[in-house]
Amino acid sequence: MQYRKITVSASGVYDIIISSGLLENAADYIQSITKAKKIAIITDDNVDALYGEKLLRCLTDKGFNAVKFVFPHGEASKCEGTLFRIYSFLCENHITRSDCLIALGGGVVGDITGFAAATFLRGLDYIQIPTSLLAQVDSSVGGKTAIDIPEGKNLVGAFKQPRLVLCDTSTLSTLPEKFLIDGMGEVVKYGMIKSAPLFEILENRTIDDIMDIADDIIEQCVSIKRDVVEADEFDKGERMLLNFGHTLAHSIEQYYNYTGITHGMAVAAGMRIITEIAEKHDMAKSGLAKRLVKCMDNYSLNTKIEPTAQQLAQACLNDKKRESDNISIIICSDIGKSSAVKMAVDNFLKLLSE
Repeated sequence: MQYRKITVSASGVYDIIISSGLLENAADYIQSITKAKKIAIITDDNVDALYGEKLLRCLTDKGFNAVKFVFPHGEASKCEGTLFRIYSFLCENHITRSDCLIALGGGVVGDITGFAAATFLRGLDYIQIPTSLLAQVDSSVGGKTAIDIPEGKNLVGAFKQPRLVLCDTSTLSTLPEKFLIDGMGEVVKYGMIKSAPLFEILENRTIDDIMDIADDIIEQCVSIKRDVVEADEFDKGERMLLNFGHTLAHSIEQYYNYTGITHGMAVAAGMRIITEIAEKHDMAKSGLAKRLVKCMDNYSLNTKIEPTAQQLAQACLNDKKRESDNISIIICSDIGKSSAVKMAVDNFLKLLSE
């Protein structure tokens, strides 16, 4: 099978494999990186209906003792209640430190499974098999894991690198278009922060073209993230750039109670707002916000939102990039050029209120 491989060298070294049809041979790849005999698949009900039994059979046919936990799909499930049900399931099935978890699904599945792997028995191995575009280009790579709490998104989590990431691009063909649109919010982000050539490709395509260039897009985004993670695994410097648009996006998602807007749509709105602010205050090239919005329109990334910036301000105070009375805001001065700008929280809130 022809595939693309990207190796991440962080606190753990692991490969990201990109190809169509990987699920059929997933057990072969998994056997090559683990001595585990028992594997617990964690997935949601949408993904389970499509791929759960297929992966379970693939593993059992190769001699693994495989079990499966399924929870309701959606961001609302990325919470303490689901996490503790996963812990109970792992106990009931006598999962030990020498066993392995598999996250089969999108970003929610990957985040909560990774956090369970980081914390259950003080840590065991896990593998990412992302099935959404957003997860394949972004959340399955880099080792950030978390759950949401009422006070904000991803506020409780841990850094836990996977042992392997299998991006089966054929799974994207089963996605409703809204999930492709969701993933494109993160793809556009990568072009904005690090790659003018990627952004220019996106400017000349539409959502109808994405499946034709999916492997290329995923490889480019993952390569950018690999480089950033290797330089700053624990989010103290350059890795902050990956959060362009996210400070506001997380507040937007919280405003909608994690059900009325997708993550990609929220990121798109966050990127627009912060770029408009940056342009207004001469921190970004004139016309940049217009060019960004035009590109996002190609992928039906609607950046119009109900809450005002002032309504979002309070939730921004819980952002993970805040340090005491300061907060680091990611600004793109031009396509492919980004930086973290530290400012007083009061000044940031003032910019939003304007």
